[in-house]
Amino acid sequence: MYDLKDSDFFDMDEEAYDTVVENDISFTGTVKMKKPFMIRGKIKGHIESESDLVVDSNAIVDADITAERVLIRGRVKGNVRANKLIFVTASGTLIGDITSQKIVLEPGSEFTGKCTMVK
Repeated sequence: MYDLKDSDFFDMDEEAYDTVVENDISFTGTVKMKKPFMIRGKIKGHIESESDLVVDSNAIVDADITAERVLIRGRVKGNVRANKLIFVTASGTLIGDITSQKIVLEPGSEFTGKCTMVK
């Protein structure tokens, strides 16, 4: 069983995120950020984060992602690279290759791609 002590961002309130892309927003392009970021809307392009990224349950992301930790509750199509953790919940879908130190796919989640775990 995965130890949740390493994933405190599961319990972070919306106020803890520097930026939240709400469900009525669609964005195309490159997004770069240094602080925690939450997506509830639609993003297409490329996402680079020096912190945590949460793809919320109704979000649709068509982008390659690089971040510290990535929590996917919604739908992601693209390659995901996280320095510490990629966690796909039971409601999450990920179509693309993933690379991280720790990778968690909850029962019920959907994943299509290659998985690479690095030290």
